[in-house]
Amino acid sequence: MIDLVTRIINRTDSEGRYLGGVDFEEVTRFYQTGELRLRAASTISANASAILRETAANLFSEQPDLLRPGGYTYTSRRYAACIRDMEYFLRYASYAMVAGDTSVIDERVLNGLKETYNSLGVPIPSTIVGINAMKNVVAGMVGGEAGAEAAKYFDHIAKGLS
Repeated sequence: MIDLVTRIINRTDSEGRYLGGVDFEEVTRFYQTGELRLRAASTISANASAILRETAANLFSEQPDLLRPGGYTYTSRRYAACIRDMEYFLRYASYAMVAGDTSVIDERVLNGLKETYNSLGVPIPSTIVGINAMKNVVAGMVGGEAGAEAAKYFDHIAKGLS
């Protein structure tokens, strides 16, 4: 995992050039959103259990068939696996927020996840509903601008599973 500034420096170095206008704009944006990203990540850290509870409640109220016999989270083992995976998504989204870069999500969460979920029969559309529910819970807790900034990382996870 690297932060956005390191990624920019690595990119310009591999291209054998000095930092330029677009690079400076990206770094400026990184620092301008830093307080928002840290506020969101701090709120997630302090409220992870509550976020997961509310996310699960929202997901299962929207998709109650998941909990019924034959539904993917019907057994307690499957339910626990669903909550565990949602916790991973939440935790890695917070890491990415701090870094201002989604590479940690790509490397440690999304790499091969869609294929794994497909092979296990995990309903990806329902997983995406859960990720979006989590995004909304976090946005509600952190508020306006910080919520919009945090949403980018949950959207990245949802897009990666689509």
